[in-house]
Amino acid sequence: MFLVENDGMIPSPPLSSPPGGGWRHPRAKRSLPEVNGTIPVPKTRAFWARMLAFAGPGFVISVGYMDPGNWATDLQGGASYGYTLLSVVLLSSVMAMFLQHLAVKLGIATGRDLAQACRDHYSKPVSVGLWLLCEVAIAACDLAEVVGMAIGLQLLFGLPLVWGCLVTCLDVMVVLLLQNKGFRYLEAVIIALIATIGACFALELWLAKPSLVGVLAGFAPSPEILKNRDMLYLSIGIIGATVMPHNLYLHSSIAQTRKIEPTPEGKRDAIRFGTIDSNVALLGATFVNAAILILAATVFHTTGHRDVAEIQDAYKLLSPLLGVGFAGIVFAVALIASGQNSTLTGTLAGQIVMEGFLDLRMRPWLRRLVTRSIAVVPAVIVIGLYGEGKTTDLLVGSQVLLSLQLGFAVVPLVAFTSDRAKMGEFVNPPWVRWTGWLLAAVIVFLNAKLVLDALSGFFRG
Repeated sequence: MFLVENDGMIPSPPLSSPPGGGWRHPRAKRSLPEVNGTIPVPKTRAFWARMLAFAGPGFVISVGYMDPGNWATDLQGGASYGYTLLSVVLLSSVMAMFLQHLAVKLGIATGRDLAQACRDHYSKPVSVGLWLLCEVAIAACDLAEVVGMAIGLQLLFGLPLVWGCLVTCLDVMVVLLLQNKGFRYLEAVIIALIATIGACFALELWLAKPSLVGVLAGFAPSPEILKNRDMLYLSIGIIGATVMPHNLYLHSSIAQTRKIEPTPEGKRDAIRFGTIDSNVALLGATFVNAAILILAATVFHTTGHRDVAEIQDAYKLLSPLLGVGFAGIVFAVALIASGQNSTLTGTLAGQIVMEGFLDLRMRPWLRRLVTRSIAVVPAVIVIGLYGEGKTTDLLVGSQVLLSLQLGFAVVPLVAFTSDRAKMGEFVNPPWVRWTGWLLAAVIVFLNAKLVLDALSGFFRG
């Protein structure tokens, strides 16, 4: 059997109790039992020593905010509309910080990840429906990683995209190796790859010398975004690429990897440091996303190359337009680091979602092969039928699909953390509760408008 509950290799996990009594099952299995509560936290009250102990999960989830899907939407946004969509990047980053804080709070306060909480609260048909939607979101994210990695391999080594897509399946071994060594090793590799991406784009911006006035003006919201259907579509793609639904499930689980005191004071301390870790990491992701858009706006939009939407075109044009021969190579290296980094978190997210919603465990190597196959097959089919020029459309479309799934993760998250019976003293204060519902309403409204605009365009033409 591929699905394993307890075959002797996986010990039965200890149970944890939530602070409130609002759950159907007062005690829950530990999320990711093989790493849950395995990282020690020093007893000292020294801020930096404790901060270092809690640093890591935020960087793991930040990977999803700078994956190849972000590259496609940010490049297209910068080339087409200049700095205008920087306000969308900023808004989506603030939304991400807020929602990831709620995910940390849910995981630490209740001992449940978001998938477990949904299965405990909702009926079985609803839970299965939410699970299927989440699997679609993970597959869409994985699709972006597959295509992004394949493009990076093609740019640097000339490997055909179809073969590049197939090569990405080999990262299963990397994931398994890191998981076997321990969660701190996984965090360390991810942080190193993030530093590589950040350094590459810092160098690119230094070479491009963007307009500071234009950048600052771009962070101011423009009403044109809502009026222009193409700009709105791309904006929703940016939001979908930034605030990823499966990251909320992932963070609510890996926030529990620290061995904290099971007291209200210990949990409150863990939520505080976990939120700081998340916000710092997401600031780095914001820099990367903004840097990609700024680079495209400076190098392409202002020079008349406003039709640059393909990552491959950006790679080819960067060096001649910047007058530096290695600019394109730096760009491709960052793309490969981004794609590889994103694949490392896909297995964890898939495992958490499957175990949480279905209470079933699939062996990690098999889980990764299944999700990667779901992503590779449509990528290979589209590239085979329509050619390599459709890869960016595939990337942007996957990010819009992610955004359409977002409300189905945000609404339960806000509802659970705002329920005193479930959260006890850790329940959201009124301003957090109303902010959460406002964000959920904005996400649902934007997605509904996108669908209605698409339908009206279809019937018109």
